[in-house]
Amino acid sequence: MKVEFPEKLAFLFEPARYKIAYGGRGGAKSWGFGRALLILGAQRPLRVLCAREFQNSIAESAHALLAQQIDLLGLSGHYDTQEKKILGRNGTEFIFKGLRHNVASVKSTEGVDICWVEEARTVSKTSWDVLVPTIRKEGSEIWISFNTELEADETYQRFVKKPPTGARVVKIGWEDNPWFPAVLRQEALDLKARDPVAYETVWGGNCKQVLDGAIYANEILAATRTNRFTRVPHDPSKPVLTFWDLGRADMTSIWFAQIVGFEFRLIDFYESRGHALKHYLDVLEERAKPGPDGAPGYTYGEHWLPHDARNELLASERTIEQQMWAAGHTVRIVPRLTVAAGIDAARQVFDRCWFDEDRCADGLNALRNYRYDVDPDTQAFSKNPLHDAASHAADAFRYFAIGIAEPRAEAPADDAPNDRYGRRRRRDAEQTSTGSPWAA
Repeated sequence: MKVEFPEKLAFLFEPARYKIAYGGRGGAKSWGFGRALLILGAQRPLRVLCAREFQNSIAESAHALLAQQIDLLGLSGHYDTQEKKILGRNGTEFIFKGLRHNVASVKSTEGVDICWVEEARTVSKTSWDVLVPTIRKEGSEIWISFNTELEADETYQRFVKKPPTGARVVKIGWEDNPWFPAVLRQEALDLKARDPVAYETVWGGNCKQVLDGAIYANEILAATRTNRFTRVPHDPSKPVLTFWDLGRADMTSIWFAQIVGFEFRLIDFYESRGHALKHYLDVLEERAKPGPDGAPGYTYGEHWLPHDARNELLASERTIEQQMWAAGHTVRIVPRLTVAAGIDAARQVFDRCWFDEDRCADGLNALRNYRYDVDPDTQAFSKNPLHDAASHAADAFRYFAIGIAEPRAEAPADDAPNDRYGRRRRRDAEQTSTGSPWAA
């Protein structure tokens, strides 16, 4: 078979545990990876996992790209393109999964020869930590393709800045693409003449420190300059406070913080979705246990919940707040402010914040990617944040900023059942029935 192929991607046909191609727009990374996989799958039976961080449907996967390449390569007689899989006559199988919301499914995937992670820039630390040990078959490979954006992105740091031993890493651009159309070539050259800085990121594949329209751009840059993204150890002499953004269909995000002197120390972060409240209570309990090295677990202070934690839930007589009290936790509700006021509060406390760069990696990634939406009429940034995967952790950080500024107070007396801390609510919660989708 004679196939036109980017010279820089020839390494895909050579053995290596990790194969990484990154760069700017138009480098034919996806086309090249798809073609290489289909050719290899026609030569010998392979089980190929095609993964993305977010995949809500098969339409969001590489399925359509592979189907197109099958036709272009003249391999229709070898591959059977089904609705959710692609099967080869020799036993080759292509399967498609999202990483962020399918942890259990990814963990149970066995016998993978090659895992291709497409659009890998947005893959979180948590997803990589789950995926990599899952691809454990002898001789298995992990292929990674993405357009660069932020130097601090987990994928860039893990596989380009500090690549694993033996990794093959190639930067590829539009100039290396044999299929690059003339109309896009002119678009690239026009941008280079008009805005050379933007060209270096969009087409040149060079990183920038902050996103265009990033809400906390100045704060992120200042924290980077002063080395406040670092190792921040847990201080067992101080209580751990948590700050939540609640979701069921969407993410639930939790920041874990301590106040030490004049510093706000963000020591941990957790995020997941699709779970009942018991799952998150178990997360709290697990972090309260001593570590394997004997290090003390967290001793919790207040748990700050958004105002919707007081809403009664479908099929339940108990609110999230009541369920938390019933589980033995001290709860406070974040004062209701506008999003703009909350963002301003976050900006005001940011210079007092220190972040554990490892345990808070996914939360930090969200803060870096939290940006303003674009007005569809003017194409300028609007005053409203874009609602996307970064929003939930950023909302929880907003609640942290609002809550951390509230005055600390002593616990209420037993004879004050109606006080603002919910003493009566806790007693009532212990006497009410369960049954909500958040209930244990």
